[in-house]
Amino acid sequence: MMRFWLWRVLPALIGMMGALVAGTEYAVARPSRRTADVVYVPVTDTAYNATRHRLDVYAPKEKSATPRPVVVFIHGGSWNSGSKNFYSFIGRRLAKQGVVVVIINYRLAPQVRVPQMTDDCARAVAWTAAHIQDYGGDPQRLFVMGHSAGGGLAALLTADDALFRRWGLPRNPIKGAILDDPAGLDMYDYLQKMQYPNDEQYLVPFSKNPAVWKQTSALYHVTTHTPPFILFIGGETYPSISSSSARFRERLLALGHAPQYTVLPGKKHIPMVLQLYWQHNIIYRQLLDFVGS
Repeated sequence: MMRFWLWRVLPALIGMMGALVAGTEYAVARPSRRTADVVYVPVTDTAYNATRHRLDVYAPKEKSATPRPVVVFIHGGSWNSGSKNFYSFIGRRLAKQGVVVVIINYRLAPQVRVPQMTDDCARAVAWTAAHIQDYGGDPQRLFVMGHSAGGGLAALLTADDALFRRWGLPRNPIKGAILDDPAGLDMYDYLQKMQYPNDEQYLVPFSKNPAVWKQTSALYHVTTHTPPFILFIGGETYPSISSSSARFRERLLALGHAPQYTVLPGKKHIPMVLQLYWQHNIIYRQLLDFVGS
């Protein structure tokens, strides 16, 4: 599915791109303000992790008479790596365009498994729903976005309302999801087949229990009432991502949804997130219309 070495070099790739577009970066970043390392799990909680239970908020500097739409971004990294600190460019680009953005950390394997990661993400979204008005955001227009493993987590949060009832929310606050080359939409099927080299590595975050594989796969939670999705798939991404995304789309269509589904020719998996360095990227254009910015 994913290759670990690509995720190891991702921070370096982001740094190189930042240097190449340094002048543009300054111009784009100026209109936003960042509030860093906000704790979203109480420090008294037995699960609290001082590094992973933090998020950053990016908001436009320009005042608005009405609250702005909100996007919570969940990073990828094969469920065992990644950090919000790599993705400040997404927060800045979207804040520049009138969106309040929350970029989160969550706990990773092998310290925890995917159900605990999902709980972390749900708690971050719940924090956002409760507090984002303080940053100019509209909790009634709250969306989630993710790349790779983060895309799978974003899809699961959108589809599984029980994740929020567990934390005292009577309803799911998410109004829609933007999935960028998502991984893990159907790990139940993936881990039964074990078609690719080194697939056993995913038994660490997902366990050896098929019931957990299904529990943590968004495909098995979508209903006729699930909020809308937009999906972007790399034309040269991993076969497992393209096939599971196609099945996910088919499932949504069968339930009466009409998801936006865009295949970007020639794009591999990592470039699907690196392209978000550019403000007028096709993903941003469709996203802004989707969230009503």
